[in-house]
Amino acid sequence: MHKDLKLFIELAEILLEEEANNTVAKPIDTDKLYQTLDLQLNDAPALDEEFKSTLLQIVKNTPKTASTSFFNQLFGGRIGKATLGDLLAVMLNNSMYTYKVAGPQVGIEKVILNKICDIIGYGNESDGTFAPGGSMSNYMAMLMARDKYNSTIRNEGVTNKMVAYTSEASHYSIAKNASFIGIGRNQVRRIKTNAFGQMLAEDLEHQIKLDIKKGYQPFFVNATAGTTVLGAFDNTKTISNVCKTYDLWLHLDGAYCGSVIFSKKYKHLVEGIEHTDSFSVNAHKMLSTPLSCSIIVVKNKTYLHQSLTNDAEYLYQTNDDDFNLGKTSLQCGRRNDALKLWTLWKSVGNKGLEHIVNHQFKLADIARDYINNHSDYKLYSFDDSISVCFNYKNIPANILCTKLYQSAKLMVGYGNFNDTEFVRMVTINSVLKEEDIIAFFKTIESFVEAEKL
Repeated sequence: MHKDLKLFIELAEILLEEEANNTVAKPIDTDKLYQTLDLQLNDAPALDEEFKSTLLQIVKNTPKTASTSFFNQLFGGRIGKATLGDLLAVMLNNSMYTYKVAGPQVGIEKVILNKICDIIGYGNESDGTFAPGGSMSNYMAMLMARDKYNSTIRNEGVTNKMVAYTSEASHYSIAKNASFIGIGRNQVRRIKTNAFGQMLAEDLEHQIKLDIKKGYQPFFVNATAGTTVLGAFDNTKTISNVCKTYDLWLHLDGAYCGSVIFSKKYKHLVEGIEHTDSFSVNAHKMLSTPLSCSIIVVKNKTYLHQSLTNDAEYLYQTNDDDFNLGKTSLQCGRRNDALKLWTLWKSVGNKGLEHIVNHQFKLADIARDYINNHSDYKLYSFDDSISVCFNYKNIPANILCTKLYQSAKLMVGYGNFNDTEFVRMVTINSVLKEEDIIAFFKTIESFVEAEKL
């Protein structure tokens, strides 16, 4: 093991050097991947030097998500104390389903969940769990809502037409999860949005009334804190009033930007969060913990137990169910995703998390100011978002982003809203500085000029 750790440290140091000097990695065409890298598994073991050489090539050719040139996904960067926690979790290798096997790691997870419930204003009956990702957090919310309104489904299956509601700008997982829980994709209503990409409460109420008139059973509304493209925040307070009127479960999908709960300056973007029934947040996004670190909390833990608990005498052999986390988890065997968030949070405190969140909005402000002060750019996004959407010199966004990727200059994606396509830059890497944002735009400008796009 000591020998392997020594090799790991050597490769990690090379990775850090690559991130600093070689941007995001030159992509390998898929039709050349297996000829370029030795990825095959053979009967004979690889020799030590051969093994090391292959690992080195894999490291060098993998996209560098902590690079100052990576703006492509809704995650990025690397914070040392969070990475430390993840490495320790790998070495400890506990599964999180029972206190017997996880010990104090269970306490770490429960402290995080209780703290988040407290921050958002949930009461003493609240609880939560860590999920495999934001999509599965949303799945669990829909599952609990389904079972609240029809508890027979768990044993008898779906027998009536149940309807869920989400904005047309929300995450694709809502429709996918509707098929998983048995209500069907066609029973998801896509609610209209305003010019900022926020769900319209009046259209939500209109759709609910139509479904009730048809004899259907509305049961679930999904609001979003940070839509995938524009980074918009639905008006949770207004939507919660509609949900209260019609007795519907309200879930707030904060996978992307739910971490604003840690910021005094930006917490107003989720005003009314205390009126939701469930809330999810991905710490591997705005808080920069290593993937994955997805959390869902619920105001009333009864529903968590109702939908997810199943007895297993061979597994649960201690009496304190509050510390047997498998009772309220989607999974049985589950890696420890809590420790990396705890080591970060413990090391920087509440104020440190607030600084991380505020800094990302500051970086977005810097990017928007640059765009607004340069006439070759056109801005499509707005304040209070860390998604900065723009076009440059009317070059089609998909062409520009693809060519930047192929040249290994930058990795940035593109999106679409109201039939307009644009570059979507996300300022979610909290270790970036103002000069990195300016360098992003200068790289685009010099690349376009050199390539004559």
